[in-house]
This record gives sequence, structure tokens and C-alpha cells, in this order.
Amino acid sequence: MLKIYNTLTREKEEFVPIEEGKVKMYVCGPTVYNYIHIGNARSTVAFDTVRRYLEYRGYDVAYISNFTDVDDKIIRTAKELDLTAQEVADKFIAAYHADTHALGVEEAIHHPRVMENVPEIIDFIAVLVKKGYAYEVEGDVYYRTRKFKDYGKLSDISIDELEVGASNRLTAQENNKKEDPLDFALWKSAKAEEISWESPWGAGRPGWHIECSVMATKYLGDTIDIHAGGQDLTFPHHENEIAQSEAKTGHPFAHYWMHNGFVTMDNEKMSKSIGNVVLVHDIIKQVDPQIVRFFMATTQYRRPISYNETTIEDAKANLSKIKTAYDNAMYRLKDAIEEEMDDQELLNQLTSFKENFIKEMDDDFNSANGITVVYEMAKAMNIYSERSVVSKVVLEAMLDQFQELVQIFGITFAATELLDETIEHLIEERNAARAAKNFQRSDEIRDQLKEEGIILDDTPQGTRWRRG
Repeated sequence: MLKIYNTLTREKEEFVPIEEGKVKMYVCGPTVYNYIHIGNARSTVAFDTVRRYLEYRGYDVAYISNFTDVDDKIIRTAKELDLTAQEVADKFIAAYHADTHALGVEEAIHHPRVMENVPEIIDFIAVLVKKGYAYEVEGDVYYRTRKFKDYGKLSDISIDELEVGASNRLTAQENNKKEDPLDFALWKSAKAEEISWESPWGAGRPGWHIECSVMATKYLGDTIDIHAGGQDLTFPHHENEIAQSEAKTGHPFAHYWMHNGFVTMDNEKMSKSIGNVVLVHDIIKQVDPQIVRFFMATTQYRRPISYNETTIEDAKANLSKIKTAYDNAMYRLKDAIEEEMDDQELLNQLTSFKENFIKEMDDDFNSANGITVVYEMAKAMNIYSERSVVSKVVLEAMLDQFQELVQIFGITFAATELLDETIEHLIEERNAARAAKNFQRSDEIRDQLKEEGIILDDTPQGTRWRRG
């Protein structure tokens, strides 16, 4: 039974989708004014892993993740680079796709952009105005926060606490325009030389929070199964999304709210002021992207993770163990017999691994425990691969199940290459030299191949090679 920790109720709950066998899932995407940093990537990878597991469990997942392509930061960047806001957005959306593809993230079924949905945003705001949940002041439109009786239910913050904080943050001009310091912008009047659209309230552009409400409901319906994003979005972004959406539709916005933990740099919070923000665009030039993916995917999504040299080296070593186990089993296929007497016993062991994996992952997508089961299976595969006689039936079952499980974490295995004729010839020559006790020639061949990046492993089943 799959359980999800629901931020809304602060409890683990059994997952019951709106429609049997289907999941409607919305994940808040990045504001595209720069390359994504590792904190952005954590959210993307975490919920890609959740999606993959849901699909593994047989669900048809309608996965939507947006781009915020209209924003103060984008406008500032456009001025700095002498580009239009759209050109800035296009540049960094392309970079996002390149970086996340490198991390093995599956494409969403749709990546809606704010600029593509402005008419729908205007219509949505107009309904809120008509219902009395929003009001216009000098071309700006604000949401009447206090009118939504359940405001604060997601973040578990009282309205009184919020009022004090809001009053301290706002300028005198903002306080004068708003009916209440808690009210937030749905539509912002146009400023000189800024991108804008015509609306019933004059030229302007959408506020941040309204965007996701519109895009989520447009593509997935008034009520969705899962709404997810970074922990930092719980308040005010997701809180405001709930207020807007439920005021407009009269229905619950999302049944399950999921939030991933932060990424720290050497246990220190990322901050531009101290200069420790690391961009994925830069990281993957130095570290194998699959290692970065593995590092993030194998920690339970709600837990914080620390990015540093040690944690990356640990991820590299653990990923190498998994790939070695796979390679060992693949290598033994060439001399495997069709079946063995104890095949069923080993197949039962595989079933046990699968059941344990599902049990761990069903507990709020606990990937840390899930990958532990994978390590146990890798160990069993290595032991089996060392047997003098192995069964094709067992090896193929092992390999199929292993690939099924590890792909949830974004791990893929390169297709096995045919031995290069030169390498094969040299290995045969080395074997002959060793048989003749010509160890000098044997060592020369090993060193020659090593210089070409080919590593030899002498096993009881023969000499294997791999690229170093």
C-alpha cells in the first residue's frame, strides 16, 4: 500500500487517486532567468523519481511542470543582456532541457509557459474579481486573502502571524494601495519598457502565484492528485495557489502536497551573498551527470542533502558497484547453460528482493531504503556470477529485474560493445603468454591496453575487459 506524506495534513496517508490507475501530478518548475542550480535540480530529480516509481507501480501519470517565463528577475536579466524577456526565457529553457536531460530526467507531458497562457490567466482573475475575492487598484489586482477562510492551512501559520510579517515587509505605498497587508498581487500594472498584455484592468502582467493555479487547472482539471515542489514554496506560493484555485472552482485544489528537502553546500545553506550557489550547467562539466543524479535520487525526497566532495565520491563508488554487478552478470551470459537444478530457488530470491523494494518505496518513496535493497540484490548477483556454472534463465531474470529497479533512480547501462578485434587479439596473445609463463609479455600487453584506457580483470571464468 503506497503512502505519501501529505504536507496539508502533516501525516502519511494512503494514496488513493481520483481516477483508478491514473495520477494527475503538477510540479512547480523554475523561473528561467539563469541556468538551474543544484537546489532546482533536487526538486526536478526528486519528483522525476517519484513519477518513475508511480509508473513502475502501474499508474498512468499525467506529469505537468511549468516554466515561469515572466518575472522581475527575467526582466532584469533581459536589460542586463540587452535581450527581450522572451529571448532570455527561450535561452534558459533550452539550457534547462539540456541540463535535466543530462541528469536523466524524463520530459513532462507538457511544459506550459506563462506567456502562452496569459488569456487564461486574465479570465481566471476576472472570475475572482466577480466573486469578490479580488479587487483592482490603479491597474493592479489584489487577492482578498482574509476572505478565504482556510488561508494558512498548508503552511500551518495563523492569520495573525502572517499579518505582522506582511506589515513589516511592505512599503507605505503598497500598504496604502491594499485593503489589507496580507493581500497579494494577481495582476501587476505595466511599468515603462516592461513586457505587458492588455487586460480589463489596463496593460500589465500576471503575478507569480496565479500562474501555477491557472496552468495546473487548465491541463489537469479543477482537482489534481499531487502538487509538488520545493520546501521553500510551501509559503507563500503554494498557500496562495490554494486560496486562488479553491475560491475560483469551489473544489479542493490538490489531494496530496509533496515538498522536497533543501540542498546544502558542505552543510551550509546556498546563498548568492556568500557565493556558494552551484549551477548544474557547471557541475556536469566536472562530474558525470549520472553520478549527480544518483546522489540526489537515492536520498528520500523530504530529507535535506549536503553537496560536497565526500558525498559525490560516495555516490560514484556506489554507482560503480551497481554497474559492476550488472556487467558481471552480462559477462556470464556468454557461457551460461539453459537452466540449472536450483533455478527456482534463485528466482524466488529475486521475487523477495522485488517485494522488499516495493515495501520500502511504498513508504513515502523512501529511496534510501529502496536503493539498499538494490545493493543487496547486486551482492547476490555478484555471488551468482562467480559460480563455475550459471543458468541463462536466472541471469536474464536478474538482469531484467535489476534494470527495472535501477531505472527508477535514473540509472541506465550502456549497451555492451562488441570486443574490438585488436583488443580481442591482444587478450588472446596475453592468455597464451601466461600459459607459456612468459609473464614479461603478459605484463607488457596489460600495460599497453591500460594506456588505451582498457582495464583487464582476471576472473575464474576468464579475462574480462572494461573501459577505465
